[in-house]
Amino acid sequence: MTTTLLAIGTGKGLFLARSDDGRASWQLSGPHFPMTGVYSVAIDKRRATPRLLAGVTSSHFGPSVGTSDDLGASWREPDEAPLSFPVETGATLERVWQLAPGPADEPDLVYAGTQPSALFRSVDGGVSYELVRPLWDHPHREEWGAGFGGQAIHSVLPHPTDPARVVVAMSTGGVYRTDDAGASWTPGNSGIRAYFLPEEWPEFGQCVHKIARDAADPERLYAQNHHGVYRSVDGGGTWQSIAEGLPSDFGFPMVAHPHRSGVIYNFPLTADGERFPVDRRCRVYRSSDAGGSWEPLTAGLPSGPYYPAVLRDAMCTDDSSTAGVYFGTRSGEVYASRDEGDSWSLVAAHLPDVLCVRAAEV
Repeated sequence: MTTTLLAIGTGKGLFLARSDDGRASWQLSGPHFPMTGVYSVAIDKRRATPRLLAGVTSSHFGPSVGTSDDLGASWREPDEAPLSFPVETGATLERVWQLAPGPADEPDLVYAGTQPSALFRSVDGGVSYELVRPLWDHPHREEWGAGFGGQAIHSVLPHPTDPARVVVAMSTGGVYRTDDAGASWTPGNSGIRAYFLPEEWPEFGQCVHKIARDAADPERLYAQNHHGVYRSVDGGGTWQSIAEGLPSDFGFPMVAHPHRSGVIYNFPLTADGERFPVDRRCRVYRSSDAGGSWEPLTAGLPSGPYYPAVLRDAMCTDDSSTAGVYFGTRSGEVYASRDEGDSWSLVAAHLPDVLCVRAAEV
């Protein structure tokens, strides 16, 4: 029987849940990095020993990235800040919102998306990072705004077979793409509406909440926007709405199945001004046809009035042949499905505010 590891980043530390019985039961440890905000976690399986990476924010020491090569039994942090802006930028790192391992054939390449909106690149497995300067120097940057949660690059999607291609998304600013290993960047927001701007269909400035890449078709992307759910079939060049069939087009997470093409997951909220589940019901929505239709998944989830939200990185899948699906809430509950969303069980409750989850067979 394989072991599944579920990493749960919260507002007061990182918790690790482990299952050795096919995800039927879980043993919880933590908090690691107590009293820090853990906004990003990655489980990097590209080397012989999996490496855990955690983006932690301490109110006293500031932001950092911790790494573990023994599944969280011990952690390392460099003596100097692993991420920092060059002095001449005049910028100060506030937090690490995303940690994304690069392609499989570059096992030491790791990307980090940060607040303020910037992309950093590591070539030593996530120990130290350098600013991707062409994106920072982009002429649009001065006009990127801040969403309700801050100004940040929260989604980083390296192309699975072409290391020169990366797609990022930010709040606010939208989607940007590079085809030349980060030497130049172009906005990719055509078709994404920004109802809150004077020009509702701008070149950039959208408040994209999360993007995901299809398991089998790397040119097919999915996006949850600040009102709007979209699909792109040209790598983010243009987008079309796939919100029909959902009870609302507002929400935060967008998750793609790890190996079934066209299968995606979403957790709708009522609206930007009413950030509760639609009809006060706890429901994950799944599409099996790339957003052509949606079905609610509720078996095992609370049936009464339900109010907690799920944040942009607080939903994920693992990489099992029958994928597990996971989500955590702002009320500190974590739910897991070991049958791709058909049924759910409670992994943990009464945790601090859940900010992110990541899971994998280890």
